[in-house]
Amino acid sequence: MPNPDWILPQPQGLYLPGINAWIDPVRAVDRAIITHGHADHARAGHGAVLATAETLAIMHQRFGPQAGGQPLAYGSRLALGDGLTLMLLPAGHVLGSAQVVLEKGGTRLIISGDYKRRADPTCPAFEPLACDIFITEATFGLPVFRHPDTGGEVARLLATLAANPDRCVAVGAYALGKAQRLIAELRRAGHDAPIYLHGAMVALCALYQAHGVDLGDLRPVGTLKGDALKGAIIIAPPSALADRWSRRLPDPITAMASGWMRVRQRAVQRGVELPLIISDHADWDELTGTIAQLDPGEVWVTHGREEALVHWCALHQRRARALALVGREDEGD
Repeated sequence: MPNPDWILPQPQGLYLPGINAWIDPVRAVDRAIITHGHADHARAGHGAVLATAETLAIMHQRFGPQAGGQPLAYGSRLALGDGLTLMLLPAGHVLGSAQVVLEKGGTRLIISGDYKRRADPTCPAFEPLACDIFITEATFGLPVFRHPDTGGEVARLLATLAANPDRCVAVGAYALGKAQRLIAELRRAGHDAPIYLHGAMVALCALYQAHGVDLGDLRPVGTLKGDALKGAIIIAPPSALADRWSRRLPDPITAMASGWMRVRQRAVQRGVELPLIISDHADWDELTGTIAQLDPGEVWVTHGREEALVHWCALHQRRARALALVGREDEGD
């Protein structure tokens, strides 16, 4: 299949020359299509922005008013001009995350953005759709990355808390997506006690709740310290667990919720006592399983461990190429 000339992979993003629009560009542009609100995909300063309403709300909170924001609901088709049509489908990554489905001249191309395939109580599940070209991430694109059951990791956290009633468990988690998912998973596991938040977590948790995600009783740590926090779960940015803020906590058990906790050395380097392998990205089996399910004629890999996934595609007689987009980060995941 010849590569379509209406989408041009560039190091700084995917460019649609016929309508002068970029998908997840790393710099401010006149017209942007944004897959989700993480800072390595959503940037400040764009002119017009097309995204889900939830992603626009996240961008508003992080960057200020999005005067050129155009919300599009999942499943709605939009004519962009130059014969292009666009549709957004759930990506299952975080609140508002979307796959971008582009069609022109009988060719369908899907940009996954960041995604995962397992259930998440805070956002709609990834919706598969057959396509000619699938543009995928590969954050955890190595066979070593096979994420365990989320319920089992949450059970380990609760068992640790129960076994140490005179201590607290301080969990490092990314402020957008991971923190809210962990809270929702704790609630689903029956943990109804107040969960305490570092100040950096409060606004985004409130945004999730405003969009109908029930997170239960959340309280800011504020000036609380010592005995007031014994037996509690506290959620904070990973960086906060190593700075002076954490000194107020009563003999904390340091935990980290991240897919990177599969790498033992990362946990050791960060001084993590309780590594929780909870990721908002697809693991190796989910990446390869999704490609097999969608059965595209060609796979493009945007970022992550591109070489291994491209090699897997070649072994399975699938055309694939690495795009090596710049500015994509691991998000602490």
